[in-house]
Amino acid sequence: MEWIAADWGTSNLRAWAMRGDRVVAEASSPQGMGALAPDQFEDALLALIGDWPGRGDVVACGMVGARQGWIEAPYTMTPCPARPGALVAAPARTPGLRVRIIPGVAQSDPADVMRGEETQIAGFLHLNPGWDGTLCLPGTHTKWVQLSAGEIVSFRTFMSGEMFAALGAHTVLRHSLAGDGTDEHAFATAVAEGMAAPAQLAQRLFAIRAEGLLHGLSPAQARGRLSGLLIGAELQAAKGWWLGADVAVIGTGALARRYGAALAAQGVQAQITDGSVVTLAGLIAAHHGATP
Repeated sequence: MEWIAADWGTSNLRAWAMRGDRVVAEASSPQGMGALAPDQFEDALLALIGDWPGRGDVVACGMVGARQGWIEAPYTMTPCPARPGALVAAPARTPGLRVRIIPGVAQSDPADVMRGEETQIAGFLHLNPGWDGTLCLPGTHTKWVQLSAGEIVSFRTFMSGEMFAALGAHTVLRHSLAGDGTDEHAFATAVAEGMAAPAQLAQRLFAIRAEGLLHGLSPAQARGRLSGLLIGAELQAAKGWWLGADVAVIGTGALARRYGAALAAQGVQAQITDGSVVTLAGLIAAHHGATP
């Protein structure tokens, strides 16, 4: 092993032992930024990689560089190169341990920030050099990112994922969503409704509960409608980003597929790329750029 790549988010830490650009081992833990005080990050890292030989050089991305993280890595302001910015050294106490953190990216007007996604963007371009278009990064806070000539031109963040979680757990809709599965037909129908009338979103959300009480809407259909209405309203708001553009969706699992399906219904055939693959590619790019 020559170095370690680490993706340190709010909830989890994932690390790869690297020999050059090749993974030789990997490990993960639930010790994300949200569970740690700044003086606990080093111990959490060593607990995960403690038996890996030659563990001295670590390149990390994500919330580890947030204000509440190990050390704040200042944002790079857009427009900026879509490659990792100057790495920030974390205050490691262990002799021989060097940890460097990739800074996030920020936008002044309208105000917006990202941490972790900038590494995925860099990794996507590392794997697809010269690509221009719009990246969609679905998640708790979905990003739409405009790329041109190797630069992040601008981006927007939508809280659709967090809204889905909050509405499903802390509002009257929780009674309608109990159970498993998502009805994909209900999702597709709701995407069209959300795009056609985003101003009616609040009313249509309550109608999910009413339809369950009056017409037997199943939990799977209710989840499909909730997801579809939120993503449909988001797509309408982001229309200027994806309409007529080359689009790639970065992510895995059902959420990435649903964004792909919603875009396909609008005639946009988005390329779907695994999020873990591009994260690692971005960490590799950062390591190359930072290695003397």
